[in-house]
Amino acid sequence: MSPEYPFDEAATARAVIDDAGTVTQWNEGARRLLGWTADEVVGRPAARLLAGPAPEVSGPSCHGTVTLRHRDGRTVAVWLLAHHRPPADDGPADWLVVTPLEPAPRSPDDPLNAASLVQSPCAIAVYDEHLRLHTLNDAMARVIGVPPERVQGLRISELGGKPQNEELERHLLQVLGTGQAQDVQTYLRSGGEDRAHAWLARMAPVTDTEGRVRGVCLAAHDITENHRARQRLHLVNEASVRIGSTLDVTRTAQELADVCVPVLADFVSVDLLEPPETGAPPSAGISAPVSLRRVAHQSVNPGCPEAMVSPGDVEAHPAASPQADSLLAGRTIVASLGDGTLERWLERDAVRRERYRQYGFHSTLSVPIRARGTTLGVAVLSRSRRPEPFSADDILLAEEITARAAVCVDNARRYSRERETALALQRSLLPRTLPRTAALEASSRYLPAARAGVGGDWFDVIPLSGMRVAMVVGDVVGHGIPASATMGRLRTAVRTLADIDLAPDELLTHLDDLVVRLSEESGGEGSPGEVGATCLYAVYDPVSRRCTLARAGHPAPIVVPPGEAPRELDVPAGPPLGLGGLPFEATELYLHEGTVLSFFTNGLVDTPGRDEGAGRRRLLDALAAGAAATAPGSADPGSLDETCDRILHSVLPPGGSSDDVALLVARTHGLPASQVATWDIPADPALVAPIRKQVLEQLSTWGLTEASFTTELVVSELVTNAIRYGAHPIRLRLIHDADTLICEVSDTSHTAPHLRRAKTWDEGGRGLLLVAQLTQRWGSRHTPEGKTIWAELALFEEE
Repeated sequence: MSPEYPFDEAATARAVIDDAGTVTQWNEGARRLLGWTADEVVGRPAARLLAGPAPEVSGPSCHGTVTLRHRDGRTVAVWLLAHHRPPADDGPADWLVVTPLEPAPRSPDDPLNAASLVQSPCAIAVYDEHLRLHTLNDAMARVIGVPPERVQGLRISELGGKPQNEELERHLLQVLGTGQAQDVQTYLRSGGEDRAHAWLARMAPVTDTEGRVRGVCLAAHDITENHRARQRLHLVNEASVRIGSTLDVTRTAQELADVCVPVLADFVSVDLLEPPETGAPPSAGISAPVSLRRVAHQSVNPGCPEAMVSPGDVEAHPAASPQADSLLAGRTIVASLGDGTLERWLERDAVRRERYRQYGFHSTLSVPIRARGTTLGVAVLSRSRRPEPFSADDILLAEEITARAAVCVDNARRYSRERETALALQRSLLPRTLPRTAALEASSRYLPAARAGVGGDWFDVIPLSGMRVAMVVGDVVGHGIPASATMGRLRTAVRTLADIDLAPDELLTHLDDLVVRLSEESGGEGSPGEVGATCLYAVYDPVSRRCTLARAGHPAPIVVPPGEAPRELDVPAGPPLGLGGLPFEATELYLHEGTVLSFFTNGLVDTPGRDEGAGRRRLLDALAAGAAATAPGSADPGSLDETCDRILHSVLPPGGSSDDVALLVARTHGLPASQVATWDIPADPALVAPIRKQVLEQLSTWGLTEASFTTELVVSELVTNAIRYGAHPIRLRLIHDADTLICEVSDTSHTAPHLRRAKTWDEGGRGLLLVAQLTQRWGSRHTPEGKTIWAELALFEEE
């Protein structure tokens, strides 16, 4: 059989009339019925065909007997079935008007006659081999809603006039052509009903005694309850997947509203109680009026025009409102126009009453949002387009979905509180400003993870003796408050170890021992915890312009020499901190004036789902683009800040990094040789006087004569101590910048000096005490050849 069945269009009188009352289609069956041809009718008012009063039309479908005018002048009483059809393919809406013509005589032994059970509770209809209605039982007649004797001979598409009826007709045609039964589910409104139902149409071929297909039997089963049950189950499953996709309160509330519209309601709002300022959960005691903050809403109307409150605004709800009633009672409240509960609420609010009338709201469902014994807010579901009020099943479904969302909202709030606490702790432990040093200028950025908890990334710039400066970047494994606390302990340890001037590889060794101890302390019941970290430590000397670096499992830094392309430094990786007992190696290199160093944590370059090397390539490109802006002598004093911003914008994905990001960018300065003076100290103390004279002459050359007296005392004490207690060779070095003068005495002894309390009659023991009183700070550091005693003198008076 051909896919398109050759229907006898003349067996039914069909006409299509637009909403303006003009005939737009007229078939051969209509010509047979009234004698008018299509050319005489199409494009003209349908009212010209009436010979009596116009029929009353109510609803989208109607039927009845109408007196029409025949072409020969006589009148004809015709039973008509009319369906209002919505616009299709950008065309206008119209009315399909049909009536069956006189059916052909039926044979008593027609197999179609025995295919219908007249009194069966199942709705059954039999269609002939032209797919026209042959017979139907009483149950099907009630479904169609028109007299059975009037519709015989009509096709199913003419009985309903809806797209679903045309779809059913296509399936009837397939059964007629293939002889194979089919089950089809559809959702439509049957005749005389004000709401649609879910139907299961079971179609089977009707055969004669010789097995030939003579028609199709259709049995319709109302499966609305099963359909709704499946919808409810699907909605619950969808809510489990869609709600709580992030740990963001606003996003979670919006997901709750989105899930419920339009399946359960036409408008949904989610309002939450304001938590106390301390960040604790909302108080258990609730009293009217209840102040709620609108967090999210959703509507079947684009833009939610029916909303009375915008997201972020706070509204007070009186005791008679569904929101307040449900929160005070701790249970779901239903308010509808049918029982008068909605009117009693709206009579106190004229503006809201007008808004409800404008959009046709007739039923409201208020569900408290509760989790872990705490009331968080209320979800309000309202219906306007859907005519039916909320049923008991709807209430259970709304409560189930809201309960799932409540746990997600509570988790999001708890996460937000912990994140804010960890972030506050993290920022309190990080340096608020970087120190200004003569060795370099630096800029930094810290960004918490976009989705995960705050981590343990940190950075620091530490001034050292001899105009040197240390730079450190580290990353503690894990997230949250424990990681931030561990980061604070490690940063403090690094500052302490840096203060005693340990070499980078030695400092990492001591830091590794600390992380091992922290792991042992964090474990319970004798089992070690899991504390780990990575770290990069570098020391730059502006006098020699050499930088010494060592790293413990941390990303290698990137260096941009003046006028050259960025490149990654070849620094031995070293094991991460916390493994214990493994060595670290240091690398030393010479840096030209204006060299830019970039230190960072792996959150900057390692992004899940991206190429492993893509982040580093973008970082190199960003540094190359900013090389000109960060050149020495740049007129823009904030060029390093711009470099940091450029790096973050270019390297990080639009949604931010999934891990914390710490970035430290520094540009080196070299100390001119004219600001450094060095003398070899003779072994004979009697020969030190000429050295003191040369020191005074050097201070005069530098224009520092005001510091001559103090400097001469400090130099005498340090040199005398070195001659008396140290080992030759001994060297004196003076270094100065704009505001500091540094005196350094080095020898080959590894014995460190210390302050002691001199007794009244002691002839010595007061030298270092005098140095400590005359300088702003002093100390000693070990060197590969021995030790260096240093002291810093301020060249200006502090206010």
